[in-house]
Amino acid sequence: MKGASIALDRVADREAAALIVDGRLEDLFLDGDTALPGTIYRGVAGRPMKGQGGIFFDTPDGPAYLRQIKGISPGEARLLQVTGYAESGKALPVTDRVLFKSRFAIVTPGAPGINVSRQIRDDDMREALLEIAHDVMEGDFGLILRSSCAGADEDAVAEDIREMVALAQAVTADVPGGPEVLVEGDGAHARAWREWTMPASVDQGPDAFERLGVWDAIEDLKAAHVPLSSGSMAVELTRALVAVDVNTGGETSPAAGLKATIAALRELPRQLRLRGLGGLVTVDPAPIPKKERKQIEAVLRAALKTDTVETVFAGWTPMGNIELQRKRDRPALADILREARR
Repeated sequence: MKGASIALDRVADREAAALIVDGRLEDLFLDGDTALPGTIYRGVAGRPMKGQGGIFFDTPDGPAYLRQIKGISPGEARLLQVTGYAESGKALPVTDRVLFKSRFAIVTPGAPGINVSRQIRDDDMREALLEIAHDVMEGDFGLILRSSCAGADEDAVAEDIREMVALAQAVTADVPGGPEVLVEGDGAHARAWREWTMPASVDQGPDAFERLGVWDAIEDLKAAHVPLSSGSMAVELTRALVAVDVNTGGETSPAAGLKATIAALRELPRQLRLRGLGGLVTVDPAPIPKKERKQIEAVLRAALKTDTVETVFAGWTPMGNIELQRKRDRPALADILREARR
């Protein structure tokens, strides 16, 4: 199966979306049981947690935690936006720098200016998009025109900007009051429309996952073991972190460790993305000499650059492990499947 296909279905009675490229599952959006990322609240501040450098807010969906104290008074109402999925038993992660994001446009209150994605390199196209933006924009909001604007219908881009500006105006004028949900975050189907903008066929409705082979790919993701072009790796979630162990298998050549580690790091972002894993990620590479670390880092950075989930390379541990910090922008696949079996 060549080209891209999108399957829109439901898992555990919640929206689910899968992106298949050239017959391989590349991305998977699943709705969890907590507030969706992108949800905007009017939250009310509690007491500052000075030792932790943050403050809890009351929201209709439970406590939210903002990593900021300065300039916030107890009882103050403030706009907050959910930035990711909360770990079990923990407060919702939020920011007070809200964004209004759609398929073509991101409206940025408090950050004026109009910018075009650097992925759009055609000067004429950039000028045409800027002209559209200047004609449509109102107020003191900023605007980012996304890479999906390239080749898009100009009227569709203009309408998208208008809708996001109107939403931003309504929400930012509605700060006073008690805790309230002002904007629901995008579910898996809307998120797929927003983020997967390449030409693709769409299969939706009951059994879409079955028809496009998504369930077979998910079955493979239930196992920790991941076969690679050279060697293999195991990806396992613990309470504290995601542990990744790279193995050379039966190969005993001097370059076996380097080959297996490179193959693992190229595949790692996809495996973490599909499994819905984030937080601290520790990679135990196959045996490699220290002189190869620069090459390993270059491979890792290139792999992370093409990933859609924000991930930071933190460095090497004294024991020679690689540490990453990855945003939790989706629920863990294992948790969703566990619910589906109930």
